[in-house]
Amino acid sequence: MNSWIPISPDSHFTIHNLPFGIFSAGRKKTRLGIAIGDQILDLAAVAELGFFDDLAAPRKVFDNDFLNDFIALGKPVTNAVRLRVQNLLSDENSPLKNHPEVFEKQSEAVMHLPVRVGDYTDFYSSIEHATNVGKMFRDPANALLPNWRHLPVGYHGRASSIVVSGTDIRRPSGQVLPTRPTAGREGADVPVFQKSARLDFELEMAFVIGKESPLGQPISTAEAEDHIFGMVIFNDWSARDIQQWEYVPLGPFLGKNFGSSVSPWVVTMEALEPFRVAGPEQQPAVLPYLSFSGNKNYDIALKVSITPPQNDSETVVSRSNFKFMYWNMCQQLAHHTVNGCNMRVGDLLASGTISGPTEDSFGSMLEISWMGTKPVTLADGTTRTFILDNDTVTMQAVAEKDGVRVGFGEVLGKILS
Repeated sequence: MNSWIPISPDSHFTIHNLPFGIFSAGRKKTRLGIAIGDQILDLAAVAELGFFDDLAAPRKVFDNDFLNDFIALGKPVTNAVRLRVQNLLSDENSPLKNHPEVFEKQSEAVMHLPVRVGDYTDFYSSIEHATNVGKMFRDPANALLPNWRHLPVGYHGRASSIVVSGTDIRRPSGQVLPTRPTAGREGADVPVFQKSARLDFELEMAFVIGKESPLGQPISTAEAEDHIFGMVIFNDWSARDIQQWEYVPLGPFLGKNFGSSVSPWVVTMEALEPFRVAGPEQQPAVLPYLSFSGNKNYDIALKVSITPPQNDSETVVSRSNFKFMYWNMCQQLAHHTVNGCNMRVGDLLASGTISGPTEDSFGSMLEISWMGTKPVTLADGTTRTFILDNDTVTMQAVAEKDGVRVGFGEVLGKILS
């Protein structure tokens, strides 16, 4: 690495990674940036210097509130911009050496929601998570519903409540079944209205749609990767008590739509090429439209920690991996569109909770505490079964292999009463 490049040695971001995001700093309004070490390369400023003029990338797309217009240029252009930046940063005689104004410190910048999310879909694609939930809520001997191994189960979530990392989340209220009989109310299934007492995180990854598809035209598993621009870390906050009462027969609603948090940097699929791995064996064999060839899973290490209020000692409560996913992204996108559903640039499709085969790799407090029966002790000596007011949940994701390290940064959120 050339010494002039402003990269701190302990950074999650490398010259191989170069994720895209939206930031503002000082008097500058929101614009596109690339994370490089503890710095941000201001792409709008670089574009104004003319470095992208020959790449069919109009300068105006970099001076923007979201990545959508840039992503819509297509992978040939977005990859060319990323490669141009790599060359500029690794060249000992780079002209950027004479333009320090194109760099901003991440510590002095404000990060914004990276994409304008038109539609958001959440899947349920971890077999370990689905099995654990089935054991808790249904018959332990028949934890998976009959359709689960045949299709990627999903539901349409609420795009308007997706927020960038660092945004506080308010504890939601809704109908729940009381844990003990309520005076003057008869019957086991008589709900009360209250704040959720079982607020939970869900460790997920999400992918950003990078290419539109017309209404009525499915996207095959072979075509899917051309439609996926990149990935973010995703925390799909969940109110388990509200969810448990409402989800039959139509699935999640108020227990999910009050907030979801995303990391600010979008890691491109090209940066993740070295981390492809085979996914779990799928039995029984899937229908033809869900079949695929090649390695479609990714080895991305995931970590979740909880930091209690008025205490800076965080406790890691989960270490999982994206490679555990039973249904991969190509299958999710193919299934989502097989009926002709159209996709738009910026749409977000989340994986669903990512749980591994061991207790320390479970991706939600519902599983970690086994529905509240196994309290977790934090570093400060307090215990948790679910998330309390003023707790901060932080998720991190890193892929590393053969000296190549790709970091997604983090997504954090604090729960307010």
